[in-house]
Parts: sequence; C-alpha cells; structure tokens
Amino acid sequence: MFCNVILPLPLDGTFTYSVPPDLESQVGLGIRVLVPFGTSKSYVGIVLRTHSVKPEGYTIKPIKAVMDENPIVTEAQLKLWEWISDYYMSPIGEVLKAAIPSGLKAEEGYKPRTETYIRLTEPYRHETALHVALNLLARAARQQEVFISYLALSRWDTIEGEETAEPVLEITREELMNSSGATLDTIKAVQKKGFLETYEMEVSRLNRGGDPHPELIKKMSQPQQEAFNQVLFSFLKKRVTLLHGVTSSGKTEIYIHLIQREIDQHRQVLYLLPEIALTVQIMERLQRVFGSRLGIYHSKYSDAERVEIWQKQLSAHPYDVILGARSAVFLPFQRLGLVIVDEEHETSYKQQDPAPRYHARSVAIMMGAPVLLGTATPSAESYHNAKTGKYSLVELKERYQGIELPRIEVVDTQELQKRKMMNGPFSPLLLARVREALEHGEQALLFQNRRGWAPMVECNQCGWVPRCDNCDVSLTLHRSMNQLTCHYCGHTYSMPAECPACGSKDLRGRGFGTEKIEDQIRDIFPTARIARMDLDTTRTRQAYERIIGDFSAGRTNLLIGTQMISKGLDFDRVSVVGILNADSMLSYPDFRAYEQAFTMMAQVSGRAGRKGKRGLVILQTKQPKLPLIDFVVRNDYASFYSTLAAERQLFHYPPYHRLIYIFLKHKKDTLVETAGLELATRLRQWFGGRVLGPDKPPVARIKTLSIRKIVLKLEAGLDMKLVRQYLHLAQQQMLQDKRYASLQLYYDVDPL
Repeated sequence: MFCNVILPLPLDGTFTYSVPPDLESQVGLGIRVLVPFGTSKSYVGIVLRTHSVKPEGYTIKPIKAVMDENPIVTEAQLKLWEWISDYYMSPIGEVLKAAIPSGLKAEEGYKPRTETYIRLTEPYRHETALHVALNLLARAARQQEVFISYLALSRWDTIEGEETAEPVLEITREELMNSSGATLDTIKAVQKKGFLETYEMEVSRLNRGGDPHPELIKKMSQPQQEAFNQVLFSFLKKRVTLLHGVTSSGKTEIYIHLIQREIDQHRQVLYLLPEIALTVQIMERLQRVFGSRLGIYHSKYSDAERVEIWQKQLSAHPYDVILGARSAVFLPFQRLGLVIVDEEHETSYKQQDPAPRYHARSVAIMMGAPVLLGTATPSAESYHNAKTGKYSLVELKERYQGIELPRIEVVDTQELQKRKMMNGPFSPLLLARVREALEHGEQALLFQNRRGWAPMVECNQCGWVPRCDNCDVSLTLHRSMNQLTCHYCGHTYSMPAECPACGSKDLRGRGFGTEKIEDQIRDIFPTARIARMDLDTTRTRQAYERIIGDFSAGRTNLLIGTQMISKGLDFDRVSVVGILNADSMLSYPDFRAYEQAFTMMAQVSGRAGRKGKRGLVILQTKQPKLPLIDFVVRNDYASFYSTLAAERQLFHYPPYHRLIYIFLKHKKDTLVETAGLELATRLRQWFGGRVLGPDKPPVARIKTLSIRKIVLKLEAGLDMKLVRQYLHLAQQQMLQDKRYASLQLYYDVDPL
C-alpha cells in the first residue's frame, strides 16, 4: 500500500510513501502522517490518496507514524484545496500551510488546556469521615473555612449516609480560592493534612456562548421581508446571489433570518467578514440570538483556540454558525447550507502574501453551498456578474425605518488653502459641525487613510528624505515612539536629530497621518473623549474590542481612523463624518483606485445618521468638480458603475478581461531585469499582445529584493487550463537556467 501525501512545503505536487503493513488499516484520506523528507527532516503531512501503484525510478520511504484515529480534513476540503492550488497557481503544500492551524502541522504543536480541580481524598468521601475531618480542622479556623467552602460548592454538604460517593459538582482550585477568599498556601495546608487533593482535567478554550434565543430575532420590515423572499427565490435559480442594499438598510437582520432558517433545517452557515474589527459588533449581535451555536474563527485568536474550533467542527456537535475572516473558508463543514459573504467588495478578502493568493469570495463560491454576497457598494466583478445574469440580483434601496441617507457637503480645500482658512487638515465647516455634534451629546468620525504622524519626513533646507534601507520607499514618522517606520518591511529607525546630508536640524513631517490628526484634534477639542483606530492601536483582539466597545457605549465620542472605520461598523450616535482628504485615495497608480475610492467614501459616509436622524458628511477635496465626487454625493452607484465599466471595457480590464500578474524578485536588480525581459519574450510567443511589461511596480524593492512585474490580460473564452500550462512551462524553462536558481517567480491571479 502506498499513499500520496501533501507536505507543508512550497513544492509542486504530492509525495509518495509506502505504508507498513501494521499501519495500513489506520491510513486513509484526510489522515495526518509523520513522514521522512530528505536526509534528516520529518514533516506532518495529509494523506490525499491511497493506492497500490509503486512509483518507478526512486526509492520509496515508509511513513513513520499515523497521527490520527479519524481524518482531520474532509474529502470536500481536499477537493477545494486542489482547486485553489490549480486556479491560483500555487503549490498544494502552500494551500495546506494556509488552511490548517499550526498546532495541527507539528508533532507536538497542540497542547490541550488543563485546569487544576480539587476534590476530597477517598477516605473522607462519606458522612462520618466528613465530621471527623471538620473536627480535626477545628483548631485551624481558616483551613476549616476552606474545607466548608469546598463542601458547599461541590454540594457534599447535601450527602447523607455512610456509602462512599462522588462530588455532585466538580470544582476548580481557582473557584475555591475565589469563593473562600483563601490563599493557595491555606489550601495546600488542607491538602497536606490529607483531606483534599488536586487533579488536572482538560478544558476547552472556547467561549461557551450560552443558550440560543431565537425569540430575540426581530421582525423584519416590509422591504427586508421582500428582499428575504427574493433571496430565497433566487437560490432556486442560481447558486450565487448579490444583495445590493444601501448602508443601514438592515442587511444583517436578513442574514440572521436566513441563518435561523438553515439551522431549522439542520444545516450549517459560514458568515464571512473582511475585517476582524467587524466581528466584535456582529459577534455580540449573533451571540445574543444563537448562543453556543456560534463559533468565531480568525487570525487574532490563538493557534490553540483555532485548533479546538477545527476539532469541534469535525465532532458530533459542531458549531451551526461560524463567523470568521477569510481563513474561515478552510474550516471543515459537515452539512454546509449557506455562505454569507458580507461587505463582499472588500479587498481584505484577497490574500496577498504569502501564497496562496486566494480570494475568499471566490473560494466560498467553490464550497458547493448557496452563496449570498452582501454590500452597499458591489465590486465591479460581482455587479457585472449580477447584471449579465451569472448571479441573481436582489436590491434593498431604502434605509431601515425610512431614515434618509446622509447629506454630503463638499468642501474645496484648495480654495480654502489659498485664502489661508484651513486649520491644518481641517476646514472651518468640518470643525463647526464636529463641535455642534459633540455639544449635543452626539459622536463624530474622522477618516484619514494614512496611519502614523506624517507619511514622510523632509529636510526643510536641502529636501533630503529618509528612506528604508531594505525597500524603495520613504519612511513614515511615528512620533509617539519617536521613530521612523517602513510600512512595507516593518523595519524601524531612530528619528535623526539633524539632516545627514546638510546638517540642518529643520526636519519636518509632511502630510497628516492618523496620529497627527489625533494630536491636533485634542488641541482643538480639549474636552472631547478621543480614540484612534488604525493598525498601530489594534495589534491585539482586546484592543479592537476595547476601542469599538468604548465608542459604541459612548465612553468616547470622537473616533479617528483609517479604512478600518469604513467597514460596516454600526454606531447609533454618529451624526457627523469627516473625510479629511479624498484626493489621497485618487492619486494611487492603479486601475482600481477610483473604484476603491468610491467604495471607501460611500462606506464611511454610511456610518453617519444610522439611528433616529439624518447624518452629515463633510467631504474635503481639492477636486470638487470630479465626476466621482458627484457620484458619491448622490450615492449613485449605478451611474458610477456605468462610467467605470465603459473605461474598463475600453482598456481591457476586469470585469471584461481576466488579469494575472507575474512577479519576479531577486537581490540583484540587473538579474531580475534580465529575467523579466526573457520571461516576457517567452510569453509573447504564446500570448502575443496580451503580455505587458516587464515594468517596475510603484514600490520596486521590498525587503532587499528588486521586483519586476509582467501583466497578462486575458479575454473571456480563453482556455484557462491551457493558459496555466503555458505559464508553468515558461517558469520551468526559466528556472532550468543556473543564473536564475535563486530567482523568486510567482503569480497573482485576479489581483487587487
């Protein structure tokens, strides 16, 4: 017997091992096995297939050990892994690395959590002996109190008769300490006298969540009910439906009703969100209704917690609902009935580095269950698919309870700067409206999509700008830490006291990051309760929860943030939203810049006036006449998409053409330049004018590696399987050249 094993390595294909006769009955699809690799290494891999065909041409090594009694990966998951590997042109070993928690990829990687429990020693487990123990402890009052506390907690004080019994309740040592107020030394003294003993027991790290309360599900409004019915009907015709509902239209309530319907029919639901920050609010809302039926899965949870969720999903009593970020698509499901992809437009669903560079929305569609894509600002691809009939389309055009969409006032900052009326990055109108909101007990959001103090530092005398040693970018100033940081490789540098080029001490931060915005707004509104939400302030799960919790509860009333605050958060008392610099989103050299700018502005605007009254958005820009600004002001997605689609079709971009980016990286710039030219020449033999480049990307060196990019534009109707074969062939031919032995070459399929 032989088995094909997937190993967590960036190598194509699987590896064949022989199965010793005594292990044959234990080896099967989805089982982990420990196998030798190379001369001295061992890896934990997953069995993809078993067979009896002995490979020729090399020595077959036997597997060392079988790690599981039952499969930890289902057949459906393995098929999905193979699709991801093929479609995104990434070795299946890299898919395995991304899919499985680290604790399941190592020999001793996962350790069950244990807790110290306490119980009576066997000689004292009957009524007469208990009285003896109490008498013996009479002279040690604190010890006797501990003993009596234990009896009360465990219900031993209700036991009658002489027979030996077990405790009614199992009590942890920590519970006993909390209940009795005793120190560990006091408890140990009772143990030393032989009355109590400790023992270890495995406990779950997962939040139990409480009982489900489906009666808490709210009744839907008439527009919500109509959309709900349309979604159900659409699933009879097509497997994917786009729910296009304006901000605050109540899409989440529709999701909750759909989830309950699936649970009633004994099916599971996967609810995907693009950002961990969003799970905080949605989690609380779902837990009130679904209680212990809900599981949470994302990267801010510890690896051990993720292992336990994985194992629970394979158990006899899995979670009915999983709420998670993109990696949740890899979890095992036994009876998946629905996938909800909320905020489907979000770029966070696309994995960038490391491989596989998958899009969770596309993977969700391949999971086999009906998929509901929900958003107020659909991606161009999804809207195109809905308009051309590939997906169903359901629209929800009014806000819940008829609340109007926010009024958007555009401020021409260029004109105000000429008249010297700007207060740093703030217009007089913005400051006046924020002040009014705070005075009326309301809240305000300020959106600036750059973190740090200043995006760039410059010598005011000679123009010198500090740049990263490893990357081709300027450094961002973080003044709270008094350091310069590269936002590409993470390397930090001390802020120089003087310019190394001319010796001037006049070094100035240029531009505004969220840290600087926070500092200046504190000077303007000294009594405001201010919080900042960006990558620097949300390093941990607890930080996310604290910032959002404080703002939701009104403990803070002015929130400054990057794009994190634009992503579907629901705050009742926000009456004013300030978009400080719309132009920074429009100047990025990418064909998606306008789409992402429209989405971000429309989404952050949607945070205003969600309960009770119409909100106000102050949109600051130097280009007030830009058509895009008008589309945002009128919340006119259809007209925006129509303009966007015409441009995309003309210049052969998605959704009309598929894109594949091919990246080449090497420490030597001359070598990567030569390799790029050579690869592009090979590809043009097969693809002709569909090949663009090689070119330097906007950031052409990251982590000491020089980069070149080749773009492949592919029209609909091409045989993608054949395209991938040609690309793999070109790659193999390139890497056979010894000059390119250390060249990194990889693909980004459907890039964002």
